This record gives sequence, structure tokens and C-alpha cells, in this order.
Amino acid sequence: MQLAHLKHPAALIGIAAVAGVAFGLIVGDWAANLKVVGDVFIRLIQMAIVPLVMASVIAATGSMGGQGTGRLAGRTFSWMIGFSVLSAALAVGLSMLLQPGAGVSFDGAVDPAFEESAASAASWQDTVLGFFSTNIVGSMSTGAMVPIIVFSLLFGIALNQYVSKSGSRLLLDGIEQVQQVVLLLIRLVMKVAPIGVFALLAALAGDVGFDVVTSGLAYLGTTLLGVVILTLVFVAVVAIRCRINPLRLPRKLAEQTVVAITTTSSAVTFPTVLKNTVERIGVSRRVADFTLSIGLTMGSYGAVLNYTIVVLFLAQSGGVELDPLQIVFGMGLAVLLNMGTITVPGGFPVVALFLAGTLGLPVEAVGLLIAVDWFTGIFRTFLNVNGDTFVAMLVASADDELDHDVFDEVEAVAAAEGETVAQR
Repeated sequence: MQLAHLKHPAALIGIAAVAGVAFGLIVGDWAANLKVVGDVFIRLIQMAIVPLVMASVIAATGSMGGQGTGRLAGRTFSWMIGFSVLSAALAVGLSMLLQPGAGVSFDGAVDPAFEESAASAASWQDTVLGFFSTNIVGSMSTGAMVPIIVFSLLFGIALNQYVSKSGSRLLLDGIEQVQQVVLLLIRLVMKVAPIGVFALLAALAGDVGFDVVTSGLAYLGTTLLGVVILTLVFVAVVAIRCRINPLRLPRKLAEQTVVAITTTSSAVTFPTVLKNTVERIGVSRRVADFTLSIGLTMGSYGAVLNYTIVVLFLAQSGGVELDPLQIVFGMGLAVLLNMGTITVPGGFPVVALFLAGTLGLPVEAVGLLIAVDWFTGIFRTFLNVNGDTFVAMLVASADDELDHDVFDEVEAVAAAEGETVAQR
């Protein structure tokens, strides 16, 4: 039994993560040579994300009948926006209470490339316009997820009307099959996840070590506390509204949690979240396809929490007093940036500098935040991916599409057609 547990994907990835950190700390700078292996693993996952998201949103929207699209979208957006606002408000409260930026001393220089990126960052008006692509192929090539999802939603609605009028499901069936094939492709890639995770964390530990953590403990602690509080709120709401036993959740969310915290990427974790939400939680494929795809960019509650803390941290570190209107504006920017950034590692420096430049905050302290961003990335991604599953549960429960027999492990279900899942 113990050996069987060690062969579980989550266990293998967790072991690889610990081994990678230990190896990197032991060998030091040489571990950077392994980074290319980890980067290849990330790219193998990333190359399939755009077709998977497009196929999932189009298939989910195109297969709905009557008022299904509007009702499902309304519930999804309501929960996501509500929890995003809650995340931003909690971040303000914790930051004002704990003052993570007060008294911080920083001497690290900011990469000029990041400053240049921030200087050229779009205004909020341009950010909103960026949600609507003039060239969907161009958006696909750059991984701009929001315009891709907007296009997929509109395409799915049009396809839904076409199927209703013509009675032909040929295109819809083809898109659903594309979705299943891409899912199988990603599952093949995930078989080498332990190797990729080992390489990624070995390179990081060899380069940074743990010394950098001590200078940002207050910032890290504030973010972690916010994640813990929001997770407890999520679990409480889900347990009450979905009528489930919350003690079952940790084991059911273990695999996606491990992938999330080791890759720090919601996009890379998306296939695992989609599979677990259907197979282990019991959410219908219809709701999971739609809600989780939307949540990939709009459901980043950990990012909203973190970005809002960044605003207050930068203000406190530079002795800048923000009035209530500026704080609300900062919260709004955090929510807006959450919907407009790509859910892969590496985007934080530009986001932080964009916030600093927009609100007139000191950019020097961003160097400290960048130095510890891998750790805050763990916190952000943990809440992002599990929050998406919680929202999917809430939406599914409202439409009676949460299978309690699957959640209670009375029966099993497969996320992909043609697969069988062993009874758990």
C-alpha cells in the first residue's frame, strides 16, 4: 500500500520537487545547466494550452441549449468577480494591519528591461481594448488568453445557433474530439512531470538559495496569511452550499495542488485541474469545461490578492500615503490585471512595475519583490487553481450538476471519453 502511494503522480512530483531543491542547494550554480530541461517541460505543456482552452470553451458553449449559456456564464462570472473583490479587500485589510512594507530596506537594482516594459505598458483603456482581438491568429501565437476566450465564447454562441438551426453537429463533434485528443496529449507530457519539476527547482535553488527569503518575510507572510484565510472562506462556502464533507477535499485536490505549487503556473496545471474536477470532485463535463476555462484568466484570486498587497507594500516602503480613492483604484487595477495577464510564470515584474508607475509608487522596492516572487508564485497559484475548482463546484451545484456519488467515491467517472477510471 505504501509503495502504491509513492507511485501516485502527486507523490512522484512532490518527491522530485524536494530532491530538486536539495540537489540545487548542494551543487550550487552548476544546477543552472538543468534549467533547459525544465523549460522544455513547461513548453510542452504550454504549446497545448491555447487549443485546449479554445476547444473547451467552444464545445461547452456550443453544446448548450436555450438559456443555458447565459445562466451558466452569469453564475460563473458572479462567483469569480465576487471572490476577486473579496480577495482585493482582504489584501487591503491585511496590508494596513500588518504593514509589510514599513521599514523595508532595499538596495537591489531593478532590471532595466523590466522598467522599459513597464514604461510601455498599456493604459487601462488599452488593456480593456486588448480583450478584443483584431487578429485571433495573432492572439493565439502570443498566448493572449483573454481575447482568445472572448473569441471562443462568441464562436461557441454562433455555433450553438448554427446547430439549432441546421441540426448538424459535425463541426461541434469535431471540436469536442479535438479537446479530448489535446487532453490525452497533455497527459502523455505529464508522465515526465517529475523530471521537469526536478530540473526547474534544482536550477532555482542553485541560483537563488534561501538567503533572499529573509528580506521579504513580512511580504511573504502577509500573502500567505491572505491565501489561508481565502482558502478557509472558499471551503466554508462550498461545504455549506454544495452540502459536501470538506474533510474529503485535501486528498481530492492533492494532485493539482502539487502541480500548481511546483510549476507556479495556472496554465500548466489546467489539464490536471480539469481532470480532477470531473473525475474526483464530480462536476459535470459541461460545467467544468466552461467554468475552468474562464477561470484560467478570470479566476486568479491569488493573483488579485498578491497584486493588491504589492500596491500597499510599495506605498509603505516609499512612505507614500494612499487616500481611499487611490486604494480602491489600486484594487480595481489588480482585478483588471488579473484578467489581462497570461497565467504562466514570469509576468510578475512587469505587473509590479506597471502598478508602481500607474500609482506613482517607488520602483526601487520592486527588486525585492522580484527576488522572492517564486515563493509568492506558489501562494498565488495554489489559490488560483483550487479556487477555480471551488467555483466550478458552486456553479455545478446550483444546476444540480455536482455528482455527490463521485465526490463520496461511490462511483467513478472519466474526464475523457473512452477512458475508464478505477474506483477510488
